[in-house]
Amino acid sequence: MNLASGANPENSIDQRAVDQRGDDQRADDRPADVQRADASSLAPVVVPVSSESFPPGQAAVALVVPPDPAWNGWDVVRLIVITILSLFIGVFAVLFIARWKVYPYMPLGEVARIPLVIVAGQSVAYLLILAYMYVLVTRERRRPDFLAAIHWNWPSHMAIFVLLGFVLSIGLQALAHFLPIPKELPIDDFFRTPAEAWALGILSITLAPLMEELFFRGFLYPVLARRLGLPIAVVLTALGFAALHGAQLQFSWGPVLVIFLVGVVLTVVRAKTNSVAAGVLIHMAYNGTITVAMFAATDGFRHLEKLNQ
Repeated sequence: MNLASGANPENSIDQRAVDQRGDDQRADDRPADVQRADASSLAPVVVPVSSESFPPGQAAVALVVPPDPAWNGWDVVRLIVITILSLFIGVFAVLFIARWKVYPYMPLGEVARIPLVIVAGQSVAYLLILAYMYVLVTRERRRPDFLAAIHWNWPSHMAIFVLLGFVLSIGLQALAHFLPIPKELPIDDFFRTPAEAWALGILSITLAPLMEELFFRGFLYPVLARRLGLPIAVVLTALGFAALHGAQLQFSWGPVLVIFLVGVVLTVVRAKTNSVAAGVLIHMAYNGTITVAMFAATDGFRHLEKLNQ
């Protein structure tokens, strides 16, 4: 925390206000609405401190509180553009490598429709996006502690959030039985062979939930909460989360509604716990429950035709 001299004693404020606004960002566990009030812009917040707090002869100081979050809406827009470019780069790079090394006699268009190629390309893209997130926070916004800046904050009782993800998955799958769910969805194409099912299953409980939580609950939500308030931020973050999965679900309102509700729960947990890690645990458990259920229903992904029965 930086110290700058020159504050006027006449500008002194109550020490309790100093404590409230001068907490170190690394250990910040305040509610989101308080954080938003303390960081209404990207300019550092200068808090004058009374000279009475110091021994005679020492000058008063001003505490410079870093903004939270360190990034703004334009940074999020730039992150979205980088994400799209990374997906193109990752998918096309894997596509051409697969065409060159694995499927040399298959037309490029057919290679592009192979789910394993798409999953591998997405995995490469996720790593590129993660690298850019790190550069954005640590280099561009000068927050050397990436995890502290995004409010990763491992929860003390991780099993609770894993259990919550399991319960959420069971509950919403039960709800889905009362909603209009198409018998065939684009995501079903990823379950044509055991290898494809394994690849998507592993991705869905590792990189996918990690990157989705980093973007939606780590980067997008705090910007929206600071500008628009908690309720609107929760709804908009959940809508964006549902829209991301819309193409896989043919934008059918039944399954999209289920994903929207998942997004609401994940965002509320982020707001209440001040922890992105808590949402990652819930997300992984949610996807893991569905993956395990499919694994059991298809005899270890050996009889995928059972998914359409």
